[in-house]
Amino acid sequence: MIENIHWLGHDSFRLDGSSTVYIDPWKLAEGSSPADLILVTHDHFDHFSPDDIASLSTPRTTLIGPASVTAQVDGVEAVTLGAGETATVSGVAVTAVPAYNVDKFRQPGEVFHPRAAGGLGYIVELDGRRIYHAGDTDAIPEMREVRCDVALLPVSGTYVMTAEEAAEACRMISASVVVPMHFGDIVGTAADAARFEGLCGIPVSVLPLEQR
Repeated sequence: MIENIHWLGHDSFRLDGSSTVYIDPWKLAEGSSPADLILVTHDHFDHFSPDDIASLSTPRTTLIGPASVTAQVDGVEAVTLGAGETATVSGVAVTAVPAYNVDKFRQPGEVFHPRAAGGLGYIVELDGRRIYHAGDTDAIPEMREVRCDVALLPVSGTYVMTAEEAAEACRMISASVVVPMHFGDIVGTAADAARFEGLCGIPVSVLPLEQR
């Protein structure tokens, strides 16, 4: 179920198949495989990296992101999505879903990822498999609508769900296997992923960190 899904650290993944799809590429290794499709969840620096996007891009590359990202993109074809919208690029169907905080505060009354900012998660349909990348989010009611084969969920807390909250999210989504992310850089450690693995009611696969 998780074959050809590569964790590149933090929230970054590469999906290999009939198309090569990157999600939130950041701090990638020189010489990384070129992208057919790049998905960016929101405009924070550790998710939206123009330098990494440029290094992956060829004339056939398309980027999908919220308006806050696509307004800043230069030199690559860009498609803007909002939550609930779908685009099909290079044979890959991508549906944008909400991603936001409810109780992770920058300061009193101001969350790190407000719903109004338009941050996204994505459901990617590639070669008959549905992969959900939750983006930077808490456990939110919209997750009850998510149906996927593989779910990629943040577990580190501070800016996103804690391991315990991610386990609660697993009771809302329908998935066959869950991969923890958003740890090991900036915030969170492998201990968060291990704690989540012990709490989640869905099978968990902690992917090895591949060369970035």
